[in-house]
Amino acid sequence: MSKARLPFPVAPIGRKRQEYRATHEGKPRRKDKAEKNRPKNRNRGQAGRVRKMGNEESTVVDPSTRPFALSARTTEALAKYIEAGKAKKIVVLTGAGISTSAGIPDFRSPETGLYANLERLNLPHPEAVFELSFFRENPLPFYTLAQELYPGKYRPTITHSFINLLHQKGLLLKVFSQNIDCLEREAGVPGDKIIEAHGSFADQACIDCKKSYPKDQMLAHIENKTVPRCVDSSCNGLVKPKIVFFGEQLPSEFFDNRHLLDEADLCIVLGTSLSVHPFASLPGFVNESVPRLLINMEQVGNLGSRPDDVLILKDCDAGIKELASALGWSDELESLWAGTKKEGQFIPETKEEVKKSRDEQLQDEVDKLTKDIDKTLKLGEHQQKWLDNHMGRKIPGEVRKEETEELRPTNDADSRTLAPVKKDEGGGLGHIFPFLGGEKKGGGSNL
Repeated sequence: MSKARLPFPVAPIGRKRQEYRATHEGKPRRKDKAEKNRPKNRNRGQAGRVRKMGNEESTVVDPSTRPFALSARTTEALAKYIEAGKAKKIVVLTGAGISTSAGIPDFRSPETGLYANLERLNLPHPEAVFELSFFRENPLPFYTLAQELYPGKYRPTITHSFINLLHQKGLLLKVFSQNIDCLEREAGVPGDKIIEAHGSFADQACIDCKKSYPKDQMLAHIENKTVPRCVDSSCNGLVKPKIVFFGEQLPSEFFDNRHLLDEADLCIVLGTSLSVHPFASLPGFVNESVPRLLINMEQVGNLGSRPDDVLILKDCDAGIKELASALGWSDELESLWAGTKKEGQFIPETKEEVKKSRDEQLQDEVDKLTKDIDKTLKLGEHQQKWLDNHMGRKIPGEVRKEETEELRPTNDADSRTLAPVKKDEGGGLGHIFPFLGGEKKGGGSNL
């Protein structure tokens, strides 16, 4: 009896097609006992390379499921794993949550937030400060922002110092950071151990000829809110720090080093929502038999879906102190962090929370709603004026794609350009300055 034809074309069947063929013929492939008990890595191919990219399902693993590498899914069990010498190649992934306790301002705070400060510069929309086309026409808003956030003003957090402690103990393989604040460097982590996925203030260059620009001269321009020009007078192009703007490619180092996740024997994820690709795909590159630790205010990505995932759902500094205590590293960590204090650094204010009456809380909500409506109306007016001005300088009816296309995230985890978040999701400038997106209290992140 001839076999029924499948309603779609099928490639020649080899070993890789056996399970596919069995599924469609109604004959499930038999698995031996060893294969059934072995932890699967659905992201790995025949040669051990990651095949699938992007986040996996975020279903939390059943509590009754026994871990493979750890004795339990607890901080203490993870500490024993490290103390036993099983974690010698640790990869750390960091986001905005590790910098909030440093006092870096958020984006949307009324009156004092960076949005309020930039609003007076008549930006067509907040993201314009990180659009290359707008930067070419008016670079001053960016340099106004840069003066507020340039490295040296803020002190690294104890979480940054923990990463340096891992390096000093010879356990740090690499840190992938979404932040541009350079606080990992300020904490003492060597530059060759850091992959700044969205760029940073560490280097700067001409946007036209790409020639490097001296750091001391850049600092002088930042302090004076003046715009630097290329060192080559024949070029005279604008200079900007190597921060990834919308539509620009991520640094090649990011893609060249992703394989290190596959080599890691422990992955630590700190203060990120894992919502922007391609950075969000990184935890999926870790072997499924390798423990992953998340320290964040909430569960994110697919962290917690594997038998050896450990979740510490609290702010980063508190979670790091908990892990350091379990490792017996508390004194070392505090000493290392004390060494990061320098004169002239910004000291975050610690305000006591004043209990308000119900009427006062209601009035605060009304005031906030009123301000949000006012800002929305002003933003729409600025956008229309900007668009009208640009349309007037072009052929009637012809508008550049980058000026009209709505910013939207992409599911393509291998995209080599930065995928901005949706405006209606409150993304703001979180793609570049993750901490500007309005951090969740205590170290969560909108990025």
